[in-house]
Amino acid sequence: MSGSTNIEPSQTPRPVENGRLVPFDYAPRTRVVFGPGTLNQLGSLVTELGGTRVFLVTDPGLQQAGHAQHGLESLNAAGLHVTMFTDVQQNPTTDDVDRALAVARGANVDLIVGLGGGSSMDCAKGVNFLLSNGGRMEDYWGVGKATKPMLPMIAVPTTSGTGSEAQSFALIANSKTHMKMACGDKKAACKIAILDPELTVSMPASVTAATGVDAISHAVESYVSTSRNPVSQLFSRQSWQLTAKSFRRVMQRPTDIDGRGQMQLGAYLAGAAIENAMLGAAHACANPLTAHYEITHGVAVGIMLPHIIRYNAAVVGRLYGDLAVDCGLCAANDARAGELLADFVRELIAESGQATSLAPWNIHPDSLSQLAEEASKQWTGNFNPRPVDQQSLKEIYECAM
Repeated sequence: MSGSTNIEPSQTPRPVENGRLVPFDYAPRTRVVFGPGTLNQLGSLVTELGGTRVFLVTDPGLQQAGHAQHGLESLNAAGLHVTMFTDVQQNPTTDDVDRALAVARGANVDLIVGLGGGSSMDCAKGVNFLLSNGGRMEDYWGVGKATKPMLPMIAVPTTSGTGSEAQSFALIANSKTHMKMACGDKKAACKIAILDPELTVSMPASVTAATGVDAISHAVESYVSTSRNPVSQLFSRQSWQLTAKSFRRVMQRPTDIDGRGQMQLGAYLAGAAIENAMLGAAHACANPLTAHYEITHGVAVGIMLPHIIRYNAAVVGRLYGDLAVDCGLCAANDARAGELLADFVRELIAESGQATSLAPWNIHPDSLSQLAEEASKQWTGNFNPRPVDQQSLKEIYECAM
């Protein structure tokens, strides 16, 4: 397959499946401010929401890159009192949230800003749960368990991957088991998301690759999930068209602001799709790999996604055909669409320098049963279009070996 494959706009999904209108419930909760330089608006947007004492959550790398200082300057220019927490670790745990919470509690804050990748935004959301509702993160594992109003939050993503800025879920790992807990509540949705592609230029190539593959996987999995609806599919497919086209572009030309903007907007749209449609088995398989082998999330998802596409093709081949047509891989209704799409995704991942199998981690075959058992308990697997169980997941892991 040539690296010069053209991606053309194609027909958007219709709100009809099998000749019937599909019911859905769509409630947008987040305002989006997109464009180069929009971080400069952070202070005025906080003021617009009535905030006066801001809790800014970020990580050490972004502090070193100067992005946190840039955000702080905008907040200071608006005359706001700011307390910063800069010690968020990758894949935040309950310990990270507890440490940030202790700082926030002493500052009497009334608005939260999460500036960074998914880790910073998830940690900020976790703090919002506990600061507003008390208890422990474990108390909010699931959906709709917060009983009190939460503080307004602004998300400022500096990567193009998780789409956390579009979601009402905080993904927090239990510090003892290292398994991720999805803690969701509509009150946790951000009031505003600032999408400034200039902030993503500083990402190292490995981070651009891992986060980009994560965004692509979100588009693909949400497009075919059992909870998909016409609105979520609009988001998923537009995300796919943006990210599949611009991923190679930003890997080859990291300072291409327009390409970076397409990736960042694509990541947001995929996040909005997840909020309405959830994900699938690729993410269910990836989380145990991250927990036990510390495989970066985007890398783990990228390894598993082509195998999940092949597994699902028997039941959602027509939908995969939509995505394949978008990439010029085949004609509509081609029976090979799922296989061609899986090959295309694998090629994108390989070109980015990421692993395409589990071989580098020397995972012993005897460990696959445990991985499959844990993957079968992951919430996202419940939304996979073809049902999965421990045995089928073990076979999928075997394929990835």
